[in-house]
Amino acid sequence: MQIRFSTVGVAGAGAMGRGIAQIAAQAGSIVRIFDTLEGAASRGRDEIVTQWARLKEKGRMDAAGVRACEERLRVAASLQDLADCDLVIEAVVERLDVKKSLFAELERIVREDAVLATNTSSLPVTAIAAGLARPQRVAGYHFFNPVALMKVVEVIAGLKTDPAVIDALADYARQMGHTPVRAEDTPGFIVNHAGRGYITEALRIASERVADFATIDRILKDQAGFRLGPFELLDLTALDVSHPVMESIYRQYYDEPRFRPSVITAQRLAGGVVGRKSGEGFYAYAEGKAQVPAEPAVPQVGETPPVWVSTRAARRAELYQLLKDLGAKIETDPSPSPQALTVVAPLGFDVTTVAVVERLDPARTVGIDLLVEDAATKRRVLATNPATRADMRDAAHALFARDGKAVSVIRDSAGFVTQRVLATIVNIASDICQQRICSPKDLETAVTLGLGYPMGPLAMGDRWGPANVLEVLFNMQTVYGDPRYRPSPWLRRRGAIGLSLTHEEE
Repeated sequence: MQIRFSTVGVAGAGAMGRGIAQIAAQAGSIVRIFDTLEGAASRGRDEIVTQWARLKEKGRMDAAGVRACEERLRVAASLQDLADCDLVIEAVVERLDVKKSLFAELERIVREDAVLATNTSSLPVTAIAAGLARPQRVAGYHFFNPVALMKVVEVIAGLKTDPAVIDALADYARQMGHTPVRAEDTPGFIVNHAGRGYITEALRIASERVADFATIDRILKDQAGFRLGPFELLDLTALDVSHPVMESIYRQYYDEPRFRPSVITAQRLAGGVVGRKSGEGFYAYAEGKAQVPAEPAVPQVGETPPVWVSTRAARRAELYQLLKDLGAKIETDPSPSPQALTVVAPLGFDVTTVAVVERLDPARTVGIDLLVEDAATKRRVLATNPATRADMRDAAHALFARDGKAVSVIRDSAGFVTQRVLATIVNIASDICQQRICSPKDLETAVTLGLGYPMGPLAMGDRWGPANVLEVLFNMQTVYGDPRYRPSPWLRRRGAIGLSLTHEEE
């Protein structure tokens, strides 16, 4: 296969620049790596060569392949050494002034037909290209760290980018073994935009003291299937990286409530408690291992009270069967007896609201989250309201833990934890489709590969039902009166007619 860009320059020898240079050389391009810091490009080349040696040891590259890659990877002493490059990829500090200055200098050096690409994660491509004589040859080319392992790259068209440039960069991404996804030039592009739902909503839940960090992480891993909890993820990426991205996207969208950053991360960043690399974040770390607090023990309860289930409970038949399997004594009268533990299963509403609306005794009322069917989860989540008696809370905890499945008991919250986070993820993804930032297919691919979600956000909506997601959002908006839960028009239309969220429009 003919190499689309036979000679490639990489400006910046940090982690991202090294990763891009590595896969470009592996694709067959001659690569020239440059850095303004003296010796950084040479050190970067040495580190890449070390990576190839490790791949050879693991049998993933042969000796001839390593030698060929080493010959193609060269150090540029100055920007002038990039003059004959077909493509120059910028991977320098995330500052607009620095990137604009670099591209202005490159434009004076490279050929008129050379492509200039920026690896920016959050800055506007249009703004970076503004002021250049040929902005049509500038595009975003956003790789993810570590580049060699994260097999997705966002190819972003600025306002004046030539479509042929986007096609060429997408083809080259495939030659490097990556999957290209195409995005319009909007704040956060696809992955960082879609990722706001997971992190920001989890931070809001924590700020409301609904549950502690470890409990929120456990719930979202065990109920929704995420590989890392949001606070584990923030510790891994580090707040000195994550928080500025949150602020950047929020400000670029003119303070859109859905993207509002949290004072929790701002305070921790100011205090240097940024995550794993500092030894302390949302978790303390000993020898690189998170010190996770133990789960509360299952209460020891004498006689379990009879159980009455709300007539409006989500998955009511499934809940009845679960209670039978757990050996509960179930009441079937129109209203609960004075001794009964009352169980509600709302979508989007809080336990308090349900108890008041259904005229239930709040002291004996406990909620359970059943957005996701019980058989598909590794954890059950219960919620108390401010008036729930301790004996009723403990009885519910013990009952729902009888078969050995983990149980978390949280404070009352409209939408519990999983409902809030999943609905927010689906809603933001739907808004990305509403704005036509990318196709639904590219959205699913970008999020699955770039964020490691168990499935794409639209597939999540399909999995648990667009109508259910809409019910959660509408009810949360009612309780909170907050525009951040305003459903996207794109989601509302599909939920109203029962159309799959992953359906591609003509």
